[in-house]
Amino acid sequence: MFESLTDKLSTAFSKLTSRGVLTEKDIDEAMREIRIALLEADVSLPVVKTFIAQVKEQALGEKVVKSVQPGQMVVKIVHDELVKLLGSEEGAELNFQTTPPAVILMVGLQGSGKTTTSAKIANKLKKHKKVMLASLDIYRPAAQQQLAQLAHQIEVECLPIIEGEKPEAITKRALSEAKKGGFEVLILDTAGRLQIDEVLMNEVVAVKKLSNPIETLLVADALIGQEACNVAKEFNEKVGITGLVLTRLDGSSRAGAALSMKMVADVPIKFMGTGEKIEEFEEFHPERIAGRILGQGDVVSLVEKAIEKVDHAEAEKMARKMMKGKFDLEDMLSQLRQIQKLGSMGSLIGMIPGLSKFQSQIEASGIGDNLVKKQEAIILSMTKEERKHPDIIKASRKKRIAAGAGVEVQEVNKLLKSYEQTSTLMKRMGSLGGLSGLMGSKMPFMKPGNPLNGMFNGRGPKFPF
Repeated sequence: MFESLTDKLSTAFSKLTSRGVLTEKDIDEAMREIRIALLEADVSLPVVKTFIAQVKEQALGEKVVKSVQPGQMVVKIVHDELVKLLGSEEGAELNFQTTPPAVILMVGLQGSGKTTTSAKIANKLKKHKKVMLASLDIYRPAAQQQLAQLAHQIEVECLPIIEGEKPEAITKRALSEAKKGGFEVLILDTAGRLQIDEVLMNEVVAVKKLSNPIETLLVADALIGQEACNVAKEFNEKVGITGLVLTRLDGSSRAGAALSMKMVADVPIKFMGTGEKIEEFEEFHPERIAGRILGQGDVVSLVEKAIEKVDHAEAEKMARKMMKGKFDLEDMLSQLRQIQKLGSMGSLIGMIPGLSKFQSQIEASGIGDNLVKKQEAIILSMTKEERKHPDIIKASRKKRIAAGAGVEVQEVNKLLKSYEQTSTLMKRMGSLGGLSGLMGSKMPFMKPGNPLNGMFNGRGPKFPF
């Protein structure tokens, strides 16, 4: 997400921050690079012009020119303007101030991810509210069945399908059933088209009039680039939207639509889809996203994700074993699975301050999703005895394990080597009384040339920026 934009902005900022004094020419050159970076990231031209003008006006001010670190001041100005561009936190939460059921109307073009997004929102809300889903898409083959399957998967009620029923009739029935069933939220998944047309708009307007939604969310695919602005403008003018949901941000390294749509539609971005899985869905926080774009990470979201996804009982069990200096391959398997719950390795790296600029190096070094899955397969190919006592794994066992996991013996050796290093670390933590006992020396798994090397020093965590 935003990988290309982040790389180019980092290059522009590195030239500024390396200089003690900034001239107007330096700032002009930086603004030119930022402008090109934004345009290449699919940010619309009017938005880029406005953004650059506002940044330049402040960057040429006396406060920046006479500051001790003028380059850092420019970076702060860009960050603050990005936050303004992406919108404030105000109005970003879903509105439920209405007589139940609160209707959420999902609109957008075909293929934008409305159906999956409807299920993702339902999954997020079901913890606190009774939710019903209803599909009004009678045109796309199996669209109604898809929503029903997703509803079953997340254990949320879905309006039963009646063949041949029209969207307006489905809407009336959904409202009636939601009221009878005491549902607090009703999510209506409307049909889309390959492009905006009068038929689509008339149908959505009719459904909106019938359902009187408290929220009308436009679902937009980040991959469609600058066209997303036209889509946002059309839907807002003809239907009226209250918020935006951006999908497939994980698949776009440019994702400039996020920077343009808020300004064009003048409504908040409420959610973003970061992957195909139901749980790969986040609330949109402008300040955090601005930090990610500028390579400053997003530790708050990372911590929130860890709190939500990590098995706390398992984590406590692991901590107790660590304090005793015990660590086997079963524990390593558990750790790998906990990591996978947090999302892709690339998305996690992007959230760690200072590491996003090393993302390509880290992935190239083999520290990625494929490695985690490969290591999991290798451990699963072992017997319980081998996992508990890895020292019994010799040549013949390695061949059997490699064959079972579909890898070379060399990969098994790498895993065992990694295990030995981690086990040594755990034993040392146990003997020295926990994590504090490790401070003062480098982690044993930090090898020369590894982009993660140098993250720790004698005082604790230290990030390479």
